[in-house]
Formats: sequence, C-alpha cells, structure tokens
Amino acid sequence: MLEIFIPAFVMLFVTIDPVSIIPIFVSLTAGATRGQKIRMALMGCLIAAVLLVVFGIIGERLLDNFGITLPAFRIAGGILLFLIALEMLFSRRNDRKSKSAEDIQDHYEPEDISVFPLAIPLLCGPGAIASIMLLTSGQAGDLVGQAVVMGAGVAVMAIGAVLLVTAARFDHFIPETISNIITRLLGMLLAALAIQFILDGLLAALPLS
Repeated sequence: MLEIFIPAFVMLFVTIDPVSIIPIFVSLTAGATRGQKIRMALMGCLIAAVLLVVFGIIGERLLDNFGITLPAFRIAGGILLFLIALEMLFSRRNDRKSKSAEDIQDHYEPEDISVFPLAIPLLCGPGAIASIMLLTSGQAGDLVGQAVVMGAGVAVMAIGAVLLVTAARFDHFIPETISNIITRLLGMLLAALAIQFILDGLLAALPLS
C-alpha cells in the first residue's frame, strides 16, 4: 500500500501546494473573525477533498467515454504538471494566485470564500484534478489501489486544513521568502514526476520491439 500511497501523496501535495495558499487565505479573510476563518478553512478543505474523490471515481469513465487511452492521458497529464512545475520554479504560480486573490477580494466578501475561491480553484484546481485522474487511472481495475490514491488526496486536504486553521488561530502566515523557497523545491520534485509520467506514457504508446 505504501508504494501506492507515498508517490500519490507526494504528487498531490506538490500539485496542490497548500503552503502557498496560506498567505492568500489570510489576505482573503481579512476582517473576518477567528471563528469564521476556521470554519471557512475546514469547509473549503472538506469540499475540495470531496471533489478530488469524485474525480478519482469518475476519472476512468471519463477517459473511456471520450475514447482517450491511458498512455495519451499520462503524456498530457505529464505535460500539464510540467508546466505547473515551471511556474512554481519561476514563482509565476504564486504571483498568479496572488493576483487572482486580489481581483477576487475586490468583489467578494470574506464569509463567502469557502467554496470559491478556496475550494475551487485554489485547493482543487485543474492540476489537482488531472493528478487524481492520472493516479487513479494508473490503478485501473484495482479498487484497493484507487482507494489508497483517493485516501492520499484526502490526507493532503487534511494537512491543508491543519495549516489554514493554524494560520487562522494565530493570525500569521509563513513569510513570503520561506514560501518561495518551499515552492521552488516542490517545483523541482513535480518536474521530475511529470517527466516520469511522460516517459511512462511514451513507453506504453510506443513499446520497444
């Protein structure tokens, strides 16, 4: 089980990157009470976890309905994750998230952010959805393996909830410099995982004779 859980957990944690969401969460909830912040953090992570599980369950069926082969999805998913990794390495992802948060903050009240934008798209965005579908498709036919993958997604959301609740309780967040360092390190790891998915897809689509 660990050989399934650990890679899935690492990939989802790196893709979701809950550490980088902390300063955005604090910014969006400015003016809310501590209780409201904690409620939003818990509700947002719960909704995101449910969405991950749903996409994990229907992911394989979606591929079949669209006539998409697993190797093709591995290659496409690997490319998408690699692009996310590049954004993380060059800090473009955090800048984009911060800009989106500022735009939303101008038109959104703090008590309304648990569903949008916290759960969607900050926690459960395109990268997280592609990752969970990719991982569960890799366990096609193995219900236990798919359950382990989805359990890894729930575990990541649980850690995200702990981080956000901690930020809400103590009214502080990780300094931007430290957040950038962590994001770059995670970006390197995600880039390697993305390349591995692309290579696996190519080998499956073009087997060596």
